[in-house]
Amino acid sequence: MNIQWRHFAWLAGGALALCNGALAGEAVSVGGQGANCLEDRQCINRLHPDIPMTARADPGQAIAFHTRNASDFDIDPANKTPDPRRAGPRGATVHPLTGPVRINGAKRGDVLAVTIEAIKPGPVGYSQIGAIGFVSDQIKGPLRVIWRLNEGYAESDAIPGVRIPNASFPGVISVLPGASEHQAALSREAALSDAGGAVFLPESAYASPTELCGPDGAQSHTCLRTIAPREHGGNLDVRYLGVGATLFLPCQVDGCGLAIGDVHFAQGDGEVAGTAIEMDAVVTVSTRVLKGAGANMKTPHYEGPARLLNIPSRRFYATTGFPLKAEGAAPPDMAYLASPHAAALENLSKDITLAARNALLTMIDYMTEAYGLTREEAYIVASVAVDLRIGQLVDAPNVIVSAILPLDIFVESER
Repeated sequence: MNIQWRHFAWLAGGALALCNGALAGEAVSVGGQGANCLEDRQCINRLHPDIPMTARADPGQAIAFHTRNASDFDIDPANKTPDPRRAGPRGATVHPLTGPVRINGAKRGDVLAVTIEAIKPGPVGYSQIGAIGFVSDQIKGPLRVIWRLNEGYAESDAIPGVRIPNASFPGVISVLPGASEHQAALSREAALSDAGGAVFLPESAYASPTELCGPDGAQSHTCLRTIAPREHGGNLDVRYLGVGATLFLPCQVDGCGLAIGDVHFAQGDGEVAGTAIEMDAVVTVSTRVLKGAGANMKTPHYEGPARLLNIPSRRFYATTGFPLKAEGAAPPDMAYLASPHAAALENLSKDITLAARNALLTMIDYMTEAYGLTREEAYIVASVAVDLRIGQLVDAPNVIVSAILPLDIFVESER
């Protein structure tokens, strides 16, 4: 029994029943109509159990998702026509997802296995420093970088001498939330917001589908934003989900309702500036249904070839971070807890987030000194190419996180 079949058997609790098939039949093409998500009946940017499925596919059948970039804006630098949606609420158009697609034969309680078969990048991408960036309290921008894309790499006149290899993957792969799971997410996120935590609550402006989630929609105040990943998948932003990977999602509604979007040409582990190299793309996938396996799956799982774990470089340079800070400083991600103890200490015990921030800020300083980048440019490069990796979690009080920079992305100089 190979690894994949053992995995399926575990999910199904030993009673394996698999709806399967090799890529067969004519591919199902989904999305890509209209100037933006609001004009495309096969595009959504909110999540709710009642969203209708607009296409269907059999397990094993290829599905080509024609996806839009994360902001759902025209990123062609030659187009100067303003998009009125830019004046709307922050992030109201994020993320446009192509779908949802009904997978024939799938039921609530099954698991949907989604294999990435191919990704065709668009011609242009962008990266920018956003308010949700990991250290955007330190580096605010603004900086927006437009990248020229081809099958091999991305380049930008804004950051000359840097060439980012193609490592495309979809940032968002999701099924629709079930009714009970949807209500649980609404409740816990509202409680977090009330406590002062960072969360994006439902927003009806520019919501799609309009008739359900828009300002006059039946569920205008309950459609979930797509910014956070949840138990049903969503905005995972895991760079290892490239071609050849398989993502396993618990199916929470009959038909599952598969939707894909937010495709990245390249991203470092962490997507630290708030964006990767965001692009339009065509993503082709196939699916399998693991009957009754959802009881053993509470969050997404994935598997794939080990090459997807590698950095795209022969050489690297790394900085490290520990959970250390200035006395009296409250780490931004802990400020809502208003803990006087955390603020007074110079060393927090086993705090991975603080260690990661310190490793990242040290790497940004390194790139400014070694390669002459501004802090904003270095922040963008870190977001699309630097990996944050855990070294150890047990040597209290100081866990360690490394920021790993692939040196081969610098094409005009050799260290």
